[in-house]
Amino acid sequence: MYFNDVHILYYVLVTIIGGIVGQFVDYCNRCFLKEQKILSKESFSKYKRVILPNYLLIAVTIIGYIALVYKFGIHNGLLENLDLIKYMLLLPMLLCAFVVDLKEQIIPNRLNLLMFEIGLVFVFLHGFININFALNELLGMLAGGGIFLLITLIGGLIAGKEAMGMGDVKLMGALGVFFGLANTITITLMSFLIGAILSIILLATKIKKTDEYIPFGPFIVISAIITIFVPFNTLFTIS
Repeated sequence: MYFNDVHILYYVLVTIIGGIVGQFVDYCNRCFLKEQKILSKESFSKYKRVILPNYLLIAVTIIGYIALVYKFGIHNGLLENLDLIKYMLLLPMLLCAFVVDLKEQIIPNRLNLLMFEIGLVFVFLHGFININFALNELLGMLAGGGIFLLITLIGGLIAGKEAMGMGDVKLMGALGVFFGLANTITITLMSFLIGAILSIILLATKIKKTDEYIPFGPFIVISAIITIFVPFNTLFTIS
């Protein structure tokens, strides 16, 4: 049996992988929140003593992985599967950024750096397919980080404080390497739109007060995930 030209056994396999990765994301989140090393026997030993399945993260990761396989398919050869592999690696890192920023209003530097390093590997691999792909992704990095850095600096001059954290700037720079110029601009615009709508809802329902800080990272993450499945050329194509 096939779904979108992919055998059902592949979906079963990514379901299992997604479940494992989802629980690993929960472990990473705990390490980030407690400022512990991820690749540490001590950290893992502590986690094992309190380990409980994080069904929400597991479910979100599984659904995301199944959707990625359905969208991109599975092909013969490494280069033909680059987009699938790239976003399967990016998704758990986005989930980490979402949870940690939501809880602690910070996106860890080591998470942004890891995202950036992995993105550069794919830029290098894309260079073998078409050098224009690689250049577009580097432009995305400059645009993503540059736009948010400019907003931060202008906000600092006008309001006397950062309009958004440097973690958001670094996150957008890292995402630009994955998405390229056009999709990075899409993520930027969408994150402000989603941020404005959800902020109004949070303030109107008094979940947040007007003087409380609302982290921007989750809005970026939501926009990035949407853009994976509905990219720039789909969003802005007039029928």
